[in-house]
Parts: sequence; structure tokens; C-alpha cells
Amino acid sequence: MNRVFMLGLTLICAVTSMAGAAGGTTAPPVIERLAGDAARTTPKGNTFTAPAGWTVTSRAHIVILDPPEPDSHVAIVDVEATSADAAVQAAWASYRPDVPVRPLKLSLPRSPRDGWEERRLYDYETSPNERAVVFVTTSRAGTGWTVAIVDATEPTFEKRGAPISLILDSLRPKGYQPESFAGRSAQRLDSKRIAQLEEFVRTSMEQLGIPGTGIALIDGGRIVHATGLGVKKLGRPERVDGDTLFAAASNTKALTTLLLAELVDEKKLRWDQPVTDVYPAFRLGDPATTRSVLVKHLVCACTGLPRQDMEWIFEYRDATPSTSLALLGKMQPTSGFGEVYQYSNLMASAAGYVAASVVAPDRELGAAYDDAMRRKIFEPLGMTHTTFDFAAALAGNIAMPHGDDVNGKPSVARMDLNYSVVPHRPAGGVWTSARDLARYVQLELARGQLEGGKPLVSAENILARRAAQVPSGDGQVYGMGLETDTRLGIPVVHHGGSLFGYKSDMIFLPDHGVGAVILTNSDTGYYLLEPFQRRLLELLFDGRPEAASRVSAAVEQKKAAVAEALDSLVIPADPAQVAKLATRYVSAELGTLAVRREASATVFDLGEWQSTVASRNNDDQTVSFITLDPTIDGFEFVVADTDGKRSLVVRDAQHEYRFVAVD
Repeated sequence: MNRVFMLGLTLICAVTSMAGAAGGTTAPPVIERLAGDAARTTPKGNTFTAPAGWTVTSRAHIVILDPPEPDSHVAIVDVEATSADAAVQAAWASYRPDVPVRPLKLSLPRSPRDGWEERRLYDYETSPNERAVVFVTTSRAGTGWTVAIVDATEPTFEKRGAPISLILDSLRPKGYQPESFAGRSAQRLDSKRIAQLEEFVRTSMEQLGIPGTGIALIDGGRIVHATGLGVKKLGRPERVDGDTLFAAASNTKALTTLLLAELVDEKKLRWDQPVTDVYPAFRLGDPATTRSVLVKHLVCACTGLPRQDMEWIFEYRDATPSTSLALLGKMQPTSGFGEVYQYSNLMASAAGYVAASVVAPDRELGAAYDDAMRRKIFEPLGMTHTTFDFAAALAGNIAMPHGDDVNGKPSVARMDLNYSVVPHRPAGGVWTSARDLARYVQLELARGQLEGGKPLVSAENILARRAAQVPSGDGQVYGMGLETDTRLGIPVVHHGGSLFGYKSDMIFLPDHGVGAVILTNSDTGYYLLEPFQRRLLELLFDGRPEAASRVSAAVEQKKAAVAEALDSLVIPADPAQVAKLATRYVSAELGTLAVRREASATVFDLGEWQSTVASRNNDDQTVSFITLDPTIDGFEFVVADTDGKRSLVVRDAQHEYRFVAVD
């Protein structure tokens, strides 16, 4: 989704002037800049956490939080209203009474939680060249509503995503006592609870249109359940089982840092050692950041380097581990070192290849990495089906990828884009099964000991990977390929994974000896991951029954998103707009794009992958072409002809790439 709003001093002045009018008082605002995260309250006494480095401006009925960048704002408004819609209208009037509210794009239900009896999300129309994010959350306790308005630019929203999540997720009603499992013993994962969890997954799969899922559960150090639900491929009868392979995507990162931990044990490197000491050719686009990066920072999401995936997603046919490392030399930090959580796949890829260079300095990096992971991780753990070899995976017991078509119907997807991860596989290229990945989770719970008590890695160094490197949200910190969540009073360690047509999560409770793995073969599996974790915790600790309502809300959100897309897109793409396109475009960073017609459809062919496209007329009078094919949907190419040259612009949150016509 493309979203932006207003920039700079104009917005700051507008916010300041109208906030006083909304509050009905001319009293000066209370303004503070925070040195650290701080507990704060709204004017009605609702609580939230304000992030370090942000400025908080408080007036009657409204609190405005500003990041270091002047182009983005979060406003929290207390409102008495008869409905969520009325509360949103009143909140906008308090925040920006002098500016018309944007057209509403989506109004989505959210499940009740954290003391809020009713919640809703409102997403607003923006035009792609604004690069804006504008949305509102509403939360009701009793008759009072608390409305949070996020009014940001895309670059700042992504860069400051963790502190924005901290604000929104920490918002609680006055006097609310959070649910806590601290001091409780976990219930056993006996046959009854396993059946309840399995039934929850089965029902959720039906609601969300997920064809297949692999599940494994660990209790008391043993794998007590490993199975599959559903089918490997729609239209085929073969069932998923506990040994069916899925792309585990970013769950690979924790396996890569486990290899690093073994090398630290072997005194072949140190966590606090500069990476350039280990691998002298290591370079980032910024020399100061290059010098600052220690081994432990390679997978910490804390170096200030932004997510920058377009280059490797678009251009991978001739990519290698060496070119993966070379891409880092073009990357510039967009925040200070250690300042804020920013996820980087290419840095995690570098972690694996740096480790490989230590293990086998004379071998090609990819072969060295694959062999090191096999010998030092997979074989000792008994992960007999796990591999980085796409051909071997495709020839075996594999679940194929799926995504929704434009009508929201689950469909088999092509594998094309998943090959993009091969050159960067330490960050996300592993194929594994529920049973195999559970064996890794067993090792985490055993603090590095294999079954039988033999150590694979020291407790000191397996635990070092969980140590907080940077805050990632409310009660959440990111370590080295592992995230720890303490919002429920106990540490829950986990990491998710996402590739095209595959979504997964692995979870373990180090204080209770319990773990779980869930692997899905559908993009809609994303909606199941967090409710699955929630349902597991409900069963273990007799928690409040919230997981099912979270899935129900996700189903409604999915339906609304499909309806909005069908309403806003022209399918097939408008022939008059297609006729204005060149037949071939070139980008220095992203390669070649060919435009061709197939009957009534228009296809954008990037060489490595292709998709049919729809067109859309934007509010700023521009035209966009949007990819439609399952799992490849959502790439937006904006027509941006300049100086007599036809061109198309594609963006991620913090970068812009231009395809120029070749006539």
C-alpha cells in the first residue's frame, strides 16, 4: 500500500495551533523530549509508552508524539462518542480541524484485547507519489474511545516502525491490569490439549483458505506431536505430514546464528570482534558503519541499515553469495547505529557467509556455508530432511506455494520468486519440516545439549543469541535472529518466516520447556501465526480465550481488502493506458522489464519472474500498474514520464527505482 501525508514545519504548526482550539483552552502545551522510553497517560488517564528520542506534546484531550523526523506524527485523542465512526470523526477534528479528512480506503474490525471491548482500524486513501501512511485505530472501554492517528511518510514509518508499534500496542484503558502468566506452571501438552490446538488450526485453515500446514510440539524436552493438516497442493490428494518440506524463510536466521555460536565456542571468532577482522572484504556503503559492525551485529537489526530487498528480489538469475555481499557495499544507514530496529536480510546473509569463510576459507562461499550447516547443525540435530537444495526439495515430500487470486480464491502459485533467496540463503533459504525444525527448538530448550546430554554448543553462546540488541516493540526485543516477547510476564522466544506462498513461526518458552513449530504453504498463513501462538499460550496457562476472535477478525480484514482491490483496480488493465507504455524498460538496479499483451491481459515480465497487471487511476492524476498473480501481487509501478522519456517507478518504503523506456 502506498501512503503518505504532509511534511515538515507546515504540519507541525498546524498541529500546534489547532490542538489548543480542540481542547477549548489557550493553556500552553506541555512539551517534553524523552531520553528513554517513558510511561505516559492520555488526558483521560489511559496509559501508553512513549519512545526514547521522541517529543511528546500534551493538550486537553490530545497527545501528539513526534519522532526525530519532522514529517511524521502519532496523535492520541480521548473521545466520548456513540460509535467508532463518530469517535474517528471527532479525533480528526481535534487533530487537524483545518484540513479535510482523506477519503476512507478501508474500515476493518480488530479483535477485542488488552481491556478494550471494541477496536477498529481505518486506512485512508493516498497517492503513490506522496509516499504516505495514514491510518487510525479506535479502541473502546465503556463509553470512552481512544483514537490513535498515524500520519506519517513511508520512509519514516518503516524506519520508526518499532517505536510506533510500541506506542500503539502499549495503549491500555485506565486502571487495566494486563494478563500475566508470571509465576504460573505450564499445563502439560497432553492428548486433550494437543487435540484442541490441532482443531483450532484446522478450523482456522478453513476460514483463511490455507491449503496445508505442518505442526510440531515439544514438551518436557521431547517432541510430543508432529503432524500435517491439509494438502500439499490444491487439486491434488497428497496430504501434508510431519516430514513435509516447507520454505521456512527467515527462521533460517536463527540456524545461521547457531553456526556462529559454534564458531565462538571453537575460538574461531568472537561476538565482539569487528567483522572486517574476520572477513576483510566486508564493506557497507558507509565506512563508519562498516568499522562499527561486530560479529554480533550481523543479525541484530540494529546497525541503522534499512530493509532493502528490491535488488535481490528483481535481479537474481546471475546472483551469487559474493554478489550478495557486494550489494551491502551500496547500502547506506538511515538511522544511527543501535538507535532503532531495522530489519536487514542482506546483513543476515553476510553472517552466514562470513561464518562459512571461517570454516572453509578456500571454498566458494555458498558451498562452504551449505556444507558447514549440514555437518555442524543439521546432521547432529537429526534434521534429516532439511536442505538448502531447491532441486532436492522439489523432488521430495514438499508443500507447494499458494496465494489468493484477485477474487480472494486460494490458488496454486509459481515458485519463481522464491529462487531469489538462493544467493542470500543464510537469511532465509532453508527447506525444512515441522519435525526437523522442532529438533532445533529442542536444542534451544536444552540450552545447547543434544538428546543424551552431549553438548552441541555451550549454554553461554546459545543464550548470547537471545540477548537484547535492540527494542522491536512493546515488551519485545530482537537478539540475533531471535525475538523475545515478555508482554505476558514470561519470556516467549520466537521468529517468523515469510517467502512467496510460505509463512511460518517457531516458538519456545525457555522457562517452561515447551516449544512449537508451524509451517504453512500459503500467503494467508500469515494471519494464522500470531493466533496460533496465542492459542498455545491459552492452553498452557488457561489464558483468556482470544485466539479464535483474532482469526475471525483476520477473515473479515481479508474479505474487506479483496473487495477494496476489486473496486479500485481496472482488471484487465485499461487498454488506453497500456497503449502508452513502451515495450521494454531498463533499470540500472533492477534489470529489464518487458511489457507484452496476452489476449486481453497485460504482463510485466522482469526476466526472473512475471505477472499479469491491473491498472489504477490515482488521486494525483497518475496511473499505476499493479501485479496480480498469486504471491506476486502488490508490486506497484507508477507511470512517471519525464523530459520526453517514458518511465516507471517502483518503490520500497525507503528507496525508489526507475525503469526507463528503451526505444
